[in-house]
Amino acid sequence: MIKNLTNFILIITLPIALISCGGKSKGGVIDDGQVHGVSPSSRVSMSMPLGMVYVPPGTFHMGPSDEDINYTFTSRNREVSIPGYWMDATELTNNKYREFVWWVRDSTVAVMLGAPYYDTVVHWKQLKNVKYEDPKFKDQLAGSGYFIKVDAQGTKPFFNPEKLIYSYTTIKFEELNKKDNKEKFKKSPLDFFDKRKTPVYPDTTVWMRDFSYSYNEPMTKRYFAHPSFGNYPVVGVNWKQATAFCNWRTRKLNTYLERKKMAIESDFRLPSEAEWEYAARGGRSNSMYPWGNYYLRNKKGCLLANFKPGRGNYAEDGGFYTVRVDAYWPNGFGLYNMSGNVSEWTNSYFNEGAYNIVHDMSPDLRYDAQDNDPPRMKRKVVRGGSWKDVGFFLQTSTRNYEYQDTAKSYIGFRCVIDLVPRK
Repeated sequence: MIKNLTNFILIITLPIALISCGGKSKGGVIDDGQVHGVSPSSRVSMSMPLGMVYVPPGTFHMGPSDEDINYTFTSRNREVSIPGYWMDATELTNNKYREFVWWVRDSTVAVMLGAPYYDTVVHWKQLKNVKYEDPKFKDQLAGSGYFIKVDAQGTKPFFNPEKLIYSYTTIKFEELNKKDNKEKFKKSPLDFFDKRKTPVYPDTTVWMRDFSYSYNEPMTKRYFAHPSFGNYPVVGVNWKQATAFCNWRTRKLNTYLERKKMAIESDFRLPSEAEWEYAARGGRSNSMYPWGNYYLRNKKGCLLANFKPGRGNYAEDGGFYTVRVDAYWPNGFGLYNMSGNVSEWTNSYFNEGAYNIVHDMSPDLRYDAQDNDPPRMKRKVVRGGSWKDVGFFLQTSTRNYEYQDTAKSYIGFRCVIDLVPRK
């Protein structure tokens, strides 16, 4: 009896032992004849993006929630679905954009001083002994055009904004997807890379140029240069500059992640027109404004955004021009100033009939206009209304456009990134 019981135990334990011995992994793969799956990397991912909020996936009615008073029919109400993504909680500030400008400045000087050219890092070793306020250093660079030396007495040399150029390369994915170009790519892959050079310094003269016979010179001189406006939205930035900032922000993040042996992430980019409208509604599918219907004031009579009340009482809402990016209450997703303050660039090409041809799943109409394209092809969708606009443009469904190479004192932007939600 004991012998039979011993044999029974051996029969049961032997397969278990064989499984445990045969289940030893080789190179991270369990060798037991079964499919377990292999992770592409054991590296961890980044934490929650700084200053961003998660916009969950959902379905909403894109287009006018009220009568199309212009009868232009450039937007028709239709149901579309949007995947989840992360979005800047506020419009991009002067301080954050200034970091980009200074990075380009420091990298330019580092390369000029003999550092090897890498477009993802600043050569701080070459710059540690450089003091931009040193007159000798400015005199040294003045001959190369990096600093402009003014002859007027008491005027200090200043960095030449035309030398602040950001260079980067993008892939022409639209061209790669064409059947006729597959063979061309095999023969000459470099033809499908687009090299771009973008001046990055904001056009501060927009404050004077946008308004005829109007005294706005103080804003021209101080808005981007004075610390009091550090947390105000950056303006004077065209669509190309906003796109260049997104590229730099991506490379800055991924350079850090690679240095820390972490998995690299998706690209920062401008939101599509549909993504912007979905985020602006804050979960209110058929509301006219981010805060709901139908009014621009709350029960106490306080204005809910920074715009042009009435017939031009600019100061009534608390700001004569722009205001801080975190002013007023956020919408249901935690996003500030989706209506008012400054209008915002999107990644979408403006076409009057776009709503009739785009898909109902994450719709987006894009066109990468070149410098020699006609102006009509350079139109990009601008959303949200601004501090100088009347209430109609604050509606979440109102469409507007501006040319991609044009900067205005009332247009800014914010970024999005495609990441899984973080807990």
